[in-house]
Amino acid sequence: MLAEATTSAAEQLGRVWKFQAHPEVWVIMLGIIAAYVYMVRVIGPEAVTDGRVVTKKQVICFSAAILIFWSASDWPIHDLAENYLYAAHMVQHLMMSYFLAPLFLLAIPEWMGRALIGNGRAYRAAKFVCAPIAAGVIFNGYVMVTHIPGVVNASVGNALLHYGLHTVLVVTSLIAFMPVCGPIPEWHMKPAGKMIYLFLESVVPTVPAAWLTFAEGTVYKRYNVPVRVWGITVQEDQQAAGAIMKLGGSVYLWTIIGVIFFRHFIRGQSREMHLRGTDEAPITGYVNDDESLTYDQVVKAFRESPAVVEPASPRKVD
Repeated sequence: MLAEATTSAAEQLGRVWKFQAHPEVWVIMLGIIAAYVYMVRVIGPEAVTDGRVVTKKQVICFSAAILIFWSASDWPIHDLAENYLYAAHMVQHLMMSYFLAPLFLLAIPEWMGRALIGNGRAYRAAKFVCAPIAAGVIFNGYVMVTHIPGVVNASVGNALLHYGLHTVLVVTSLIAFMPVCGPIPEWHMKPAGKMIYLFLESVVPTVPAAWLTFAEGTVYKRYNVPVRVWGITVQEDQQAAGAIMKLGGSVYLWTIIGVIFFRHFIRGQSREMHLRGTDEAPITGYVNDDESLTYDQVVKAFRESPAVVEPASPRKVD
């Protein structure tokens, strides 16, 4: 009996790591690649008459976004997330919302973004939705909804619902990052605003993360399965998911905040200090601006300045 039980457990673990093909993921991925190439090769040359259609950086960002999409949606992360570990489900969501979305936006040139959004009502509607307050509410509200036990349990057992929820997650994530790195420049916030916005985005997920970390019992019944991957219990799985949601997302967003701060404030301050010693500075004296000019230096400056000759007033003719 013990040998049969051991064999059965080994077979179940073997099924966990058995390769599962997901052709629907490959079709979606190839469709996105084909659409991007078509826009760059066909639409781009007509939309851009002076300059490059797409930069090397944008191509790299697009390639990285496709790689992340494939990794998060295909075997083995998808299968672990759907059938065995909620922590893997959380990794999947983290990859799609925090990694995939900004990279995909950075891969879109301005001309392509305007072509996709259009003008008129579509532009105004997109501008309203992608405004910082609306974008933050939409994204974080959806994150809250996707952690409701009923929604999670239903999606795990329904492949169509599962993919639908992931699609909406990616769309709301794109909306959330539009004010930060979207292809429409006039929708961007100023650097200080971006830092505050991203900080608030890192605070909101604390609520469901804390709930998962300190919850007693099984929150999501669909993940209470006999096969325990790596020997992780249901309670440990929930705690790991909460830690991933809080720490993983926060560290990532805080890193972006640090990059923005260094790029726009530290570097800007260094450039300002450098300009003080060059001809680009607006006003400089004979000494540094921080020092006081002496009486002799002022007199010398007046003596060396060219005299201003006032034009003679016209003589009045009687």
